[in-house]
Amino acid sequence: MSGSRIVALGHYQPPKVLTNGDLAVLVDTDDEWIRSRVGIRTRHIAEGETLVDLATEAAQKALANSGRSAAEIDLVVVATCTAVERSPNTAAAVAARLGVRAPAAYDINTVCSGFSYALATADHAIRAGAASRALVIGAERMSDTLDWTDRTTCVIFGDGAGAAVVEAQPEGAEPGIGPVVWGSEPEKGDAVVITGWDPVISQQGQSVFRWATTQIAPLARQACEKAGIDPSELKGFVPHQANLRIIDAIASKLGAPDAVVARDVVVSGNTSAASIPLAFSKLVERGELSPGDPVLLFGFGGGLAYAGQVVRCP
Repeated sequence: MSGSRIVALGHYQPPKVLTNGDLAVLVDTDDEWIRSRVGIRTRHIAEGETLVDLATEAAQKALANSGRSAAEIDLVVVATCTAVERSPNTAAAVAARLGVRAPAAYDINTVCSGFSYALATADHAIRAGAASRALVIGAERMSDTLDWTDRTTCVIFGDGAGAAVVEAQPEGAEPGIGPVVWGSEPEKGDAVVITGWDPVISQQGQSVFRWATTQIAPLARQACEKAGIDPSELKGFVPHQANLRIIDAIASKLGAPDAVVARDVVVSGNTSAASIPLAFSKLVERGELSPGDPVLLFGFGGGLAYAGQVVRCP
């Protein structure tokens, strides 16, 4: 087997939009304070929609864009850190909704790097012959973890989902998903935490900012090296949508002057594991990337875990 490729993407965000002005009514903040620190103007918040609802909507769109049916899927992987139900897992629940027959189905929780981890494991399963066509989904209801009186966190996060249909490449074809660079810094794991049965997210903002702006660009260049391309050849860069200042700092150090840089954080906030497929899907839908373009995906955050790979645009 020559590896796998992404054949289609899809995304979904709940209809309710929460603006900075709306947040200023809830907590001591304002539009200028939020935009100057994290670059966010709006975020989407789920009301009456579960995590499985969000994931299913994105997966249905990806399937429709791929021209494949649910019956052709044999692996479902969901990256999330906000699942409420322990069993069945989110992947199995989504598979049931879609009518996927007897798939391997599992969830991955590496928080903000989750989609790149999930994409890598699906690629590995296909390379090993354990699957032929997969649904890889990043979905989050981050609003479930928020303390709406804490202006350092409640202004940052949003809800949403993104999905990819991934399938085997024919023998001899160029792989559409490059080798993953992944890892973590567990000794710094307390920099971003979601704990307890009634979970609330907290983070050490400055520590995360310093780590992301100094450590991620070299790791992102490693992902390019593993894929056999120079960063200057990239046509797209889709990092985790953590914070506009972090995105711009990493992009400036990457050495990819011709790459379209995803900045969906401005209108969607930080959607953790959903942020990469959500932003990637939007770039493709708007025609800002073309089929076959090399695109670097790189997730980082809670854990502190990271993962990234170069993919070919569907």
